[in-house]
Amino acid sequence: MNKKIPFALLAAALLFTAARAPAEMTPEPPQQPAAAEIAATDYNDAPEGKLPKGVRPLAYRLDLLLDPRQGSFNGSVAIDIRLTESADHLWLHGKNLTVKKISAARKDGHTVAASYRQILDSGVAAITFAEPLPAGDFTLRIDYNAAFDRNLAGLFKVEEQGNAYALAKSESIQARKYLPGFDEPGLKAPFSISLTVPEGYAAISNGPELAREPAGAGLEKVTFATTPPMSTYLLSLSVGPFDMVERPAIPPNKYRREPIPLRGFARQGRGGDMDYILDITPKMVETFETQLQRPYPFRKLDIIAAPQWPSGATELSAAITYREQRILVGDNPAPGTRLALVEVHAHEIAHMWFGNQVTPPWWDDLWLKEGFATWGEPLALTIMEPEGGHDLNATTYAINAMQLDSLASTRAIREPVKNNNTIRNAYDAITYSKSLGVINMVDSYFGAERFRPALGRYLETFSGGEADSPSFYKVIGEKTNTPELTETFRSFVEQKGVPQLELALACAESGRAKLRVHQSRYKPLGSPIPTSRQQWNIPFCYKSDTGVQHCQMLTQADTTLDMSGDTCPSWIMPNVQGSGYYRWNLPETQWQALVKRFDQFAPTEQLSIIDSAFAAFEAGKLSDTLLLEVVRQSAGADKRQVITMPLRYLRKYRNNYLDQAQRAAFLNFTRSLYLPHLNSSADSHDADRQILHSTLLGFMALVAEDPQARRQLMDMAGAFTGFKVPRDPQALDSDLYAAALTVAVQDAGGDFLTHLVNLRSELDDPRFESASANAIGSSDNPQQLETLHKLALSEDMGPREAFGLIQYALAQRRVQAQHWAWLQQNFEKVVDKIPAQIRRRTPAFANTFCDRKRLGELQQLFAKHGDLTPGYERSLAQTEERIALCMALQEKGRSLMEALPQAMGTVADSRS
Repeated sequence: MNKKIPFALLAAALLFTAARAPAEMTPEPPQQPAAAEIAATDYNDAPEGKLPKGVRPLAYRLDLLLDPRQGSFNGSVAIDIRLTESADHLWLHGKNLTVKKISAARKDGHTVAASYRQILDSGVAAITFAEPLPAGDFTLRIDYNAAFDRNLAGLFKVEEQGNAYALAKSESIQARKYLPGFDEPGLKAPFSISLTVPEGYAAISNGPELAREPAGAGLEKVTFATTPPMSTYLLSLSVGPFDMVERPAIPPNKYRREPIPLRGFARQGRGGDMDYILDITPKMVETFETQLQRPYPFRKLDIIAAPQWPSGATELSAAITYREQRILVGDNPAPGTRLALVEVHAHEIAHMWFGNQVTPPWWDDLWLKEGFATWGEPLALTIMEPEGGHDLNATTYAINAMQLDSLASTRAIREPVKNNNTIRNAYDAITYSKSLGVINMVDSYFGAERFRPALGRYLETFSGGEADSPSFYKVIGEKTNTPELTETFRSFVEQKGVPQLELALACAESGRAKLRVHQSRYKPLGSPIPTSRQQWNIPFCYKSDTGVQHCQMLTQADTTLDMSGDTCPSWIMPNVQGSGYYRWNLPETQWQALVKRFDQFAPTEQLSIIDSAFAAFEAGKLSDTLLLEVVRQSAGADKRQVITMPLRYLRKYRNNYLDQAQRAAFLNFTRSLYLPHLNSSADSHDADRQILHSTLLGFMALVAEDPQARRQLMDMAGAFTGFKVPRDPQALDSDLYAAALTVAVQDAGGDFLTHLVNLRSELDDPRFESASANAIGSSDNPQQLETLHKLALSEDMGPREAFGLIQYALAQRRVQAQHWAWLQQNFEKVVDKIPAQIRRRTPAFANTFCDRKRLGELQQLFAKHGDLTPGYERSLAQTEERIALCMALQEKGRSLMEALPQAMGTVADSRS
């Protein structure tokens, strides 16, 4: 919550502080206007969102003293600004900074004294001038200091293996924690940066290093080249005893004249683990350059493995920074680990164009960077690895976004952001994966040869600047001369929800057929989504057994399509290639005809069938029998993504609706479907089959509770960790860390938890550190609760790992009540422990609840403590709705679980 400070109290506090503060904290007398002059400023109009127009930064010159071994840092910044009208004060950003000296200077050298005050908790500050400044150009000079952050936000420090590192996490609005300035994406300006650091330490920023010179007392001053105009959220500052791995520069090509220096940075002793990501980077950069027909826009490229980082990665310009477990994978990573690496790296490389070169002016247009970067992942990877299944992965991500988009409390891709505290709510599956699905749909329907050149024109038009959605629509529309394309974007981007298509086939006596299509918003059972006439411009493609594909833009709520041919089709596939971002439903007989031919459809179409079947079931429109037949058919598919698509639903239904008496039937059902794949993939050398094996083994052990799978994983975890046997580092690959360690924590006896906690302090493996924290949280032993709670809040557990431990703990049904009581009693301590960036997500700790009592307790918790987690409202609304929908589905969910024995007979018949 933003807290506005009444001015009378503020002035009194300032006078008291000035009288009592030590000399080095007291502003010099010429810099402090009289109290009467300060009082003339109206602090009650502090902007909670965008800063007022009328002032813009032109350039920054930033000089920082960063010694990660210390608890704080010192800074000095000169900001050239332009005022469009006279002002006696201005608003900018700064959070928890101690400003020691501040002034404004005109070009003629005249200096005006000023004062600085933070007004809002979100980091909105006021600078008041001793005399009004006329319109024109000025330079703000600010000397300040601050403590390093301890929750992975702003400029923070971490200690790893006895060494201290300082890193800056600037996105979204965290640069204000170490830099007083204009912390908005659209207020771009060039940065000239110099860092004074301990002698011999690596220093990394956005520009190439120009000079390094002694600065006295064991320090060096590192100067970097001035950057192109950039947003504050893209600022990079990293200092510490990093290993640096220098690679040959990426050579010039037809789109770029200059080579790109390429380096990797990892904490001391881990530089060798950077090889894999550095090996794939040149080809990836060149692929994007070729596809976009635009050169890489910066003068160098650094890849940084941060010892701690609040997110998976951040696209800091020319200095991409990752949480180290995402990229320190060695020379032969496990297949799932490798896939995650190449996907996140493609995403961040795409950002160098989408977001960095062309930047959205405000957070409501976040999709223009995150959506297109997500779309860029399969774009580049399918070219680099044609057989890698990246198109299927992209389809699953878009389908997964429909889960969130099915909620009444979801948001549109583009939605107004009016408050600094709600900015991070835009970082969700809607912005990332729904945007991916919409862009894929447009690219597929209108054709890459029409759409992608228009995308290149957009980048060219706004290169180095900012562009919002209307600007994007305008350029795309002009280049393609296709109004339907821009209207499709607008209808999917500007409104929330998943389109639902209800199809009915009508055949005349002559055999001629018509297809009636009704569009509405998808609504599951128990949903508060109101009945409305909401509609979209939907690129709709269908096919039937006539062998002809038909495509048409659906622009009305009801459309009747004349089908070609003289016979009534026996089946209809309503989403050709699965590229449409919508769900569909058919009459039961048409469903049966379609599912009977499941193996004849493309894998992406099979994914659409699975998703629409589960959606229809959860809307009360599909029978238990038919849904279980879809699951059976999917298990007979060839592609990993199709085989595993139903698993998350089966997990949900098992956790919420399965009675103890049905557990054997559930185990037998899943064994009959998935053991053949599990066995056939056990010794496969194919990477995708290896990922399938790891996924199914974890599912069978943790969800189906298969004793054999659990024993296998427990033995692997025991050997890998050296529990009562000599340690074998090859006994377990990282794709199975989470599943194997979880099973061992639950099954190997209480001593294993102690052994695992001790091993965490000895084993230097960042992926193990994260997976083991989640596994520890998965303990279902009531006698270990106190140990888990102490560990979660201790210094032995990193902020990000603590969040995961608590999240997994609250998913354990056997001890859920005790964990929930502890969380309610210790909520303030938990919030203080976890990363500041994800505190808004704390309501999601309750995502696995499915009862009214817990729902009421959740609401009471945030009514009491919501101000500790600014921006929590969206997460709370979505969690409340998920719990309500879970309760609404109980009757159908239980009915489905009761149908398992009959389904077992169907599976047996199909294999006899």
